[in-house]
This record gives sequence, C-alpha cells and structure tokens, in this order.
Amino acid sequence: MSPTTVHAAAPVHIDAAPESGDFAIPAEGLTDGERLRALDRMDGYLTRKRRHLVGYQATQELAGSALDLARFMLSNINNLGDPFQSGGYKPNTKVVERAVLDYYARLWHAGRPYDPADPESYWGYMLSMGSTEGNMYALWNARDYLTRPGAPRPVAFYSEDTHYSFAKAVRVLGVDTFHAVGTADYPGECPLGGDWPAEVPSLPGPSGHSWDGPGAVDVDKLAALVEFFAAKGHPVFVNFNLGSTFKGAHDDVRGACERLLPVFERHGLLPDAGGDGRRGFWIHVDGALGAGYAPFLRLAAEDPAAYGWAPEPGAGAPEFDFGLTLPSRSGGDVDPIASIAMSGHKWAGVPWPCGVFMTKAKYQLEPPTRPEYIGAPDSTFAGSRNGFSPLVLWDHLSRHSYRDQVDRIRRSQELAGYLERRLRELEEETGAELWPARTPGAITVRFREPGADLVAKWSLSCESVLTTPGDPAGLRRYVHVFLMPSVDRAKLDALLSDLARDPLILGTPA
Repeated sequence: MSPTTVHAAAPVHIDAAPESGDFAIPAEGLTDGERLRALDRMDGYLTRKRRHLVGYQATQELAGSALDLARFMLSNINNLGDPFQSGGYKPNTKVVERAVLDYYARLWHAGRPYDPADPESYWGYMLSMGSTEGNMYALWNARDYLTRPGAPRPVAFYSEDTHYSFAKAVRVLGVDTFHAVGTADYPGECPLGGDWPAEVPSLPGPSGHSWDGPGAVDVDKLAALVEFFAAKGHPVFVNFNLGSTFKGAHDDVRGACERLLPVFERHGLLPDAGGDGRRGFWIHVDGALGAGYAPFLRLAAEDPAAYGWAPEPGAGAPEFDFGLTLPSRSGGDVDPIASIAMSGHKWAGVPWPCGVFMTKAKYQLEPPTRPEYIGAPDSTFAGSRNGFSPLVLWDHLSRHSYRDQVDRIRRSQELAGYLERRLRELEEETGAELWPARTPGAITVRFREPGADLVAKWSLSCESVLTTPGDPAGLRRYVHVFLMPSVDRAKLDALLSDLARDPLILGTPA
C-alpha cells in the first residue's frame, strides 16, 4: 500500500495555541507553580509545531547546540560595534564571529580577512536580524557608495520573485526603483513596452507568464531595463536571488553579469584610472537560503567522486560569489559581486533570526559615526548585536564537515524529488488537482493550498497567483514545503496522508 492510500477519513485539528491570558503578569507576580505551568504550555505548543513545520525555510535541528551552549546564557553577550575591533564592551564573542566570517569567506571566495589597507580583503559581520538586515545594509552601503554630487540618482532593480524586504528597504532608505523613476521621469518610454513594471519580470513558464515559471529573473528584460537607465547616467543597484522566497529559485548570476558588464562598460560605469576608483554599479546577492548550501552543491559538482554524489541536472553549481570574474573590453578582469547576505536561521539552523553580511574593503565608506562610548566604529546596521548567534552558528559549523554538508543538501534535494513525485501519484489516486511544481534544483515543492486545518497544522506558507493577469477568475492559491535538514520522509508521508483525506482537496476533481 502506498504511503498516501487511506481507507477511512480522520479529522485534522488545529493545535490550540497559548493565549495571552496564560502569560498575563499580575502586580504581585506569579507563583512558581503558575509560572512553570505557563512555560509548560508554551513548551508543549512549540514542541508540537516544531514536529510539523515544513512550510518555511527554517530547520529544527537544534538539540545539540541547546545542550552544549546553555551555559553561555549566564552572560549578557553583546558584540557591540565593528567585529574586527574588540571595543569597550568586553563580554563579547567577536573572536568567534570572526571565525564564522572566515568560514564563509572561504566558501564564497572572498579572499583575505579584513585589513583596512587591503581593498581586496573582505569585511562583514553577523546580523542580529535575518537577511532583511543584510539586504538593507547592502542597499544603504550601495546608496552612499553610488551617490555623487550633481549626478543622477541611483536606481534599484530586483525581480518580482525577490523577498518583500526589498520593497521595505527602498522606502526606508529613500532609494528609487526603476519603476518609480521611470514612471515619474520617463513615462511611456519603458523598453519592454507598456507601463513600467513594478519589478523586473521573472522568466515565463509554459503559460507564457511568470506564475508557472521557475522563479528566476528574466535576464533579457533585466538587461534592457538596466541599459535604459545606464544610458541616462543613473548608477545601478541590482539584487539577485539565491533561493527565492516561494519557489526556491536561483537567479543565473553569472549569465546576468555577462549581459550587464558590456552595458556598464558602454555607459561609463566601470572606474577609470583618473577617477576615485568607484564603480557606477553595485550587485548584491540575497542568498538568505541558497548561500548556505550552494557552495556544497558546487563542491559535489566539481568532484562527485570525492563526495559520492553529483547534483541533479538543473541544480548545477551556481556561480554567485566574490570568485566570479569576467573579462572586460579594456583588459583585465572585473569581479562584479559587491555584497552577499545569508540567514543563519535557515540552512544552518540557529534558533532565532540572524545571518551574515559580507562585502569587500574597497566598497566600504566611512561609518556615519565613531562613538567614543562603544570604543569601536559603529560600522554595522545595528547598535547592540546578538553575541550568542556567533556561538550557535560556530557550533553548527564545527559539527559538520564539508562532506556532511554535501550529504545534507543531497538529502534535501532527494526529498524534494520524492515529494513532487508522490504529489503527482496522489493526484492519480484521488482524481484531485494538486498542481505540484518544483523549480529544478530547488529544495522546495509547491502545490494547491489545502484546508485551513492542514495549513495551520503544518505551518504552510501560502501565496495567491493570478494565472491570467488581471482576471480574478484565474486566481490560484498555492502552498509550499521546504525540505530543510530537519524534514524527513516520515514527515512527508504524514503530510501526504493528511492531504489524501483533506475535504478541500478531495472536493476538486480534475
């Protein structure tokens, strides 16, 4: 009998969440019994939800760190200020933070550790938020780097599959998007025809629209848009995605940079010998999910004999980092990537939001303030920074060899293939429409949204898609599952069994 064959329906119930009254704090405080009962209620709820979480980019493999690192909770650890200077607040873990940065610098081909006198050395820090902070910091650095007195303002480009944090970041930082500048200054001149789109279109799928496409940016359309604004003298900020939010897609960073470099050269956006050495473009990679595992895909692709596995066709070994170089017309190579962000609570598995931002010394500007109070330059986005996160991320990395990391991404990709295959079999068994889809190489699978009980039970992320733009009748509701290292086949079989008896699914005959 297949894992999803079910002979009798069984109800699915939403786990009751703790209520605010369970944690109300009266003026006299709580007795030990009341306090422990409240904590037990939260522990039980989180334990149940942890066992079923499949809809978000968050692994739940955390037991080892909890056992070994609890002792550090006795210290108020604050990595205040620049990670390469100890500063005045001595209970910090900056030495561990630098070890984590060195680890990713090697994987991302960033070269030498930070030296302010060496423009090719890397600089970075661990984020207290997730990659939203890293993306915002990159945009902030790029805005100030690209802005010149009397010159046209910088323009930002990102695709329609980009994380929503960029829509926030451009507003918070006052950065103009190509849509805003095009609509205000160049109405009717969009090189793609029609109105200026809100974001760069993603690649179309079989329908001819992007809703069923792979989720990667349409490089041809990106190049046409960048060409238009570069020709007007605008400096250019471009974001690429490595593991997009819903489809888990990887933009073709190398292919896009190969298309954009001639545009930058034609319009004087490469530094000239007589100038200040600054470029007129900044390329950022939002690798919130993918920058954590893509280097291990690359290792396996380059030496499958050593790792006992080669990535599936289409998964490839994406070139996305500081090691990417391209020849220029003037001779010499150009390294187009200026910054990368990655979330530590996704692939690696820190139990709270954190991440890594990395750039090179040659792109850094002076920090806006040098407060004597903290004893170190205020060169990060936050003031106080979480000093516990470097310990947890370091602990994870120290537990896993490169071979282990290759095995983790291998298992995730194999499970993604398994889930997609079983969903198609479930369609045949039930006669229901499930719309299963997976971008090649992605570790996420998307399918038709089931009933609210299952969405809540499995913490499924939902997204509405118009299959026919402008026609509400063509609305589809999707969910997706991310095959993080804490997801196994048993969880997937339990989910599939739930789907096989879900009334909403069964009520939609093909």
